[in-house]
Amino acid sequence: MTSASAIGHSPGAGRPEELVGSDIQVQVASGDLITYAFLDNAASTPAMVAAANAVAELLPWYASIHRGAGLKSRVATVAYEEARSRIARFLSVGQDHVVILTKSATEGLNRLARMFGDHRAIVFTSIMEHHANLLPWRLSGCELRYVQADAYGVLDEEDLRRQLLGTSTARPRIVSIAGVYNVSGYAPPVHHLARMAHENGAEIIVDAAQLVAHRPLAVRGVSADDELDYVVFSGHKVYAPFGSGVLIARRSTVERAQPNIVGGGIVDLVTLDDVVWNSLPDREEAGSPNVLGAVAIGAAMERLEILGRQQLAAEEQSLTSYAMRHLNEVPGLRILGPPDGPDRTGVVSFVLGGLPHGLVAAALSHEYGIGVRSGCFCAHPGVMHLLAEPPAVAQLHLDQMRAHEHCSLPGAVRVSLGIQNSEHDIRRLSTALLALSQDGARCQYEVNQESGEYMPALALPMPTLPLSMGAAANSSSV
Repeated sequence: MTSASAIGHSPGAGRPEELVGSDIQVQVASGDLITYAFLDNAASTPAMVAAANAVAELLPWYASIHRGAGLKSRVATVAYEEARSRIARFLSVGQDHVVILTKSATEGLNRLARMFGDHRAIVFTSIMEHHANLLPWRLSGCELRYVQADAYGVLDEEDLRRQLLGTSTARPRIVSIAGVYNVSGYAPPVHHLARMAHENGAEIIVDAAQLVAHRPLAVRGVSADDELDYVVFSGHKVYAPFGSGVLIARRSTVERAQPNIVGGGIVDLVTLDDVVWNSLPDREEAGSPNVLGAVAIGAAMERLEILGRQQLAAEEQSLTSYAMRHLNEVPGLRILGPPDGPDRTGVVSFVLGGLPHGLVAAALSHEYGIGVRSGCFCAHPGVMHLLAEPPAVAQLHLDQMRAHEHCSLPGAVRVSLGIQNSEHDIRRLSTALLALSQDGARCQYEVNQESGEYMPALALPMPTLPLSMGAAANSSSV
């Protein structure tokens, strides 16, 4: 779909006008002020102007929602529930599912893990997953089984099929997979995997934190065979960083379970001996909801729809190809993950010769005004797999971490794209990496042995904080 607003848009130019802070100037080591190039969108995206405006417009009307007779409460309630409806429309959520507003994708996955842990479910997941889709299952009482991946981090679908066929159906079985891997950029075919799971009597959970803002996603799929059973994502990765997230779940599953988090706002009646729970989704949203966070997500999704999701996905794929071509020209640079292709999104992790990943990221920031991320990206097993680290080395790393020697941990540098990024950003990046590969860093850096962070020996000035933040930082504690 190409929207009216996309007509006349220059390919490779990016859409910086859509995001707050795209014109921020930073001082680099040379003393120059340059426009900051933000290439760390996989960690958190900037706020959309539309999301920030929606929050600002609601703030004067902010009040506690549901059951309030006052006008502000009624206005806030309408805004909150409209945001839920926008999310459902954006992701093509049918009546068999419920949209539950949470704090984050991590909270949503923890809720699902507790829910299925009560039934000792067997969970199939990948070695490439974010820790949020590994650790909750380990602590849940579920039985966790790992699906293999090839040297590029691409899921071995036949291994998943063999494991599903060879596993007893006496307990619930769940396939829990990321929609996009935050290290390799690979996007598994989630609807194909959903069909495979359903054919074998299992359900599927999709961690869509890296997917929703970058590719069109329809929960209901094309048919019931490839419908997604559960989806989680976070607002701060869909241009709405105001502290809210979403869990989309099968209504029947949640109705059968006890509420995951209990407290105020989720009951019809409480006595000293009994309780009558609210209907969905209220019974799963205990406490005072994040009204502003929900409204921000709804506004961001509406704006993405106007811009045209197919158009945005095509622009990102073109920019990803452009980035990979330029990065592959840098001597000594090795890109992790699969080659360029339709299954690759705008996440590109790499190592650069013998330079420490933390040093490369620090130099890009302090010397070139380019923001990237380095390390293992909350996906240690996946990074170690892509780096081809021998399994025996894992124990050495564990010992080093217990000794707080973080600078010894292997890792990579990650570039991740958003709608604001352009070919100009990529050229700046490749030019900086070429200089680093040939001449090394210009500044002297010191490494913190406990954190592994590299900082210039002569620290650059920090930007002036807004007055309210500065006052809070300087106030004495009470």
